[in-house]
Amino acid sequence: MSPLLQMAAITKRFPGVLALDRVDFEVTGGEIVALVGENGAGKSTLMKILTGVHRADAGQIGVDGASVAMHGPADAARLGIGMIHQDLELIETLDVSANIFLGRELYGAGPLRLLDRPAMDRETDRELARIGAHIPPRTPVRRLSMAHRQLVAIARALAMRARLLILDEPTSSLTSRDADQLFDVLDDLRAGGTAIIYISHRLAEIERLADRVVVLRDGRNAGTLRRADLRRDRIVELMVGRSMEYIPTRPAVSPGAALLRVDGLRTARYPAVDVSLTVHRGEVLGIAGLIGAGRSELASAICGFGGRLSGRVVLDDQEIAPNSPRAAIRHGLCLVPEDRRGHGLIGPLSVRENLTLPALATVSRLGVLSRTAEERMAHDTAKMVGVKAPSLESPAATLSGGNQQKVVLGKWLGLCPRVIVFDEPTQGVDVGAKTEVHELIRRLTDAGAAAVMISSEMEELIAESDRIAVMREGQITGVLMRDACTPEAIMRLAVA
Repeated sequence: MSPLLQMAAITKRFPGVLALDRVDFEVTGGEIVALVGENGAGKSTLMKILTGVHRADAGQIGVDGASVAMHGPADAARLGIGMIHQDLELIETLDVSANIFLGRELYGAGPLRLLDRPAMDRETDRELARIGAHIPPRTPVRRLSMAHRQLVAIARALAMRARLLILDEPTSSLTSRDADQLFDVLDDLRAGGTAIIYISHRLAEIERLADRVVVLRDGRNAGTLRRADLRRDRIVELMVGRSMEYIPTRPAVSPGAALLRVDGLRTARYPAVDVSLTVHRGEVLGIAGLIGAGRSELASAICGFGGRLSGRVVLDDQEIAPNSPRAAIRHGLCLVPEDRRGHGLIGPLSVRENLTLPALATVSRLGVLSRTAEERMAHDTAKMVGVKAPSLESPAATLSGGNQQKVVLGKWLGLCPRVIVFDEPTQGVDVGAKTEVHELIRRLTDAGAAAVMISSEMEELIAESDRIAVMREGQITGVLMRDACTPEAIMRLAVA
């Protein structure tokens, strides 16, 4: 069968960077091809060229055997190419139905040509039901969780009936159950002849879905693996150019005394139930649970971002009242949020400014900032966490996802926190960056700090946690010790 899409010798240069160097890529109808590579390998650039966001400097694109030119996203849509971007590109002020039909609105037959909202709502319900989502069509997107926003973006792409569907980290905010429902949808689409390009750093998903894996490294083709040859260690070796473990297992530790205690905490989302937990010095406490379990709400309440109705937060035997992020930070309690772009970084500011922002008082005298001291702090922190950037003056928004996450971590490490809460710390980052983030977390706990890690990746939780607390509907249904942490045990508590 001839390829539906064929990209040949695609080359793209940006100032000072050769982003793609004669890359070849193809996909056939009824095939799922996984496109993998470390952050900065060229995956996003290749897809932006395919969807008309960027123009290639050299190379050719063929669809159905005919050469095509992509002058913009409209050309890609006309050819039946749809893409779900990692940042979703939803309009928060519109509701779910309006987002799904944006640019394809349905109108009534009368002379006034009014929007046919009932028809749009019915179709929205059908598309969401295909992926197991039950979200009222008139719900404003701004009120949705990150996971539900991801589901809306997926439904919008499927509603466009694309012949070629590109998914960029589609399960980054989904639980394993929701991801399984998505995989079933993709299986059905593949069986119906849809071509799918699947971009993910979650290698278990790739093993589950892919007919082929195309690996990019440093903007070049690093290799292609067919279904029969798919092995996790081989994919990783092609990605990074060397053999490495997928997720390093955290060495067993003997936690110290209790450092953080949460007693009877009630959140605005779940006012009828309370949460109590303890985290020890040198410990990583994992938090597991399905979408809507209240994990992120718990993190926000502990760290002063709002939503705490009642309950005590005790840090090192001293009760504190973190009614604002500033108050929590003053006590050495920091949050690395799930949405690093929206809440963890100030994208237009430089790497230097982001790294030093929480600690400006330490590089100032009498209220006057010392630029020399600030630059020294930024340089030392960037080196410590391994930030890779053209310059510390580069806007943080221009970095890869993994390096953005390192900047978010780095700005808190400069304050020497006593407890740091990580909400999806490796979401959307590659295998190499995951390893580095895990090493940073271990470095913190080895120095006597405590860490709370919320993750939707069960494998990550099991590998990196000393204990795992499982949440369901705002309460902790059980805490598993390290030797009892299995997927089956976690899931039983999550749905009990």
